Amino acid sequence: MNEVASPFDLSGRVALVTGSSRGIGSAIADGLARSGAAVILNGRDESRLADALESARRRVPSASWSACAFDVTDEGAVENAVAQCETATGPIDILVNNAGIQVRKPLLEISVENWRAIIDTDLTSAFLVGRAVARRMIPRGRGKIINVCSVQSELARPTIGAYTAAKGGLRNLTRAMAAEWSSAGLQVNGLAPGYIRTDMTQPLTADPEFDAWVRNRTPARRWGEVADLAGPAVWLASRAADFVTGQVIYVDGGMTSVV
Repeated sequence: MNEVASPFDLSGRVALVTGSSRGIGSAIADGLARSGAAVILNGRDESRLADALESARRRVPSASWSACAFDVTDEGAVENAVAQCETATGPIDILVNNAGIQVRKPLLEISVENWRAIIDTDLTSAFLVGRAVARRMIPRGRGKIINVCSVQSELARPTIGAYTAAKGGLRNLTRAMAAEWSSAGLQVNGLAPGYIRTDMTQPLTADPEFDAWVRNRTPARRWGEVADLAGPAVWLASRAADFVTGQVIYVDGGMTSVV
C-alpha cells in the first residue's frame, strides 16, 4: 500500500519569513523547516541575520536554510529581494509577514515619526512584501500568505495606540488580500498571537503587576511561548488549510474569548 503524504508536509515548498532573526519569526521559521520547507530568513541587520542563520542550521540541520537581508518598508528593496530570493532558492510558496516593532507611548505623547515607523513596519510592509510575492504566486495558481496580527487586532490598551491601529489594519488587509487573490488559488490568513514571551515583551514579563494581569486575563493562566505559534503556522501554510482564507486565527490562550 502506498503511504499517503501528510497534509501538513511542506516538502518541496519554499517559505519566506520576514522579521525572523529572533522571537516569533524565528519560531515560525523553525516550525516550517521541521515540516520540510526550505526557509528564507529575513531581517534588516545583516550581522544579526547571519547569526540567526547559523543558529537555525544548528537547530534544524536537516532543513534547507538561507537568508536575505532587506528593509521590508522599502518598496524597491522589497521588489529586488523577492526577485533575488526566487532566483536563488526557487518560487516562494509560503510568505509569513512577521516583521514588526513596538513603541509604548500614550497617543498624546507619541511622535509622528514613531507613529509612521510603526505603521510602516507593522502594516505597510505586509502590503509591500505581500504584493511582490502575490504577483508571482498568482500566475502559478497557488500560494500561502500568513500575516502575523495580534490580539491588538481586536483589543486595545493604553500606550500602544499606533501598534493597535497597525494590527487592526493588518487584520482587514488580510481580508482584502483574500477577497482579491483567493480566486487565483491563494490562501491569505492572519495568525494573531496573544501575550507571548519574547525580547520585545521582556519588560512586561518582568513587571509583577503586568505579569499578574496577563495571567488573570488569560483563561489558560499563562503567557504564550513562541513555540505555541509554530503548529498553527504550519497548518495555515499546508494543504490542510486549502479552504481556509480571509481568517484570523487567535493563538492567545482564550484572551479574546472572554470579558
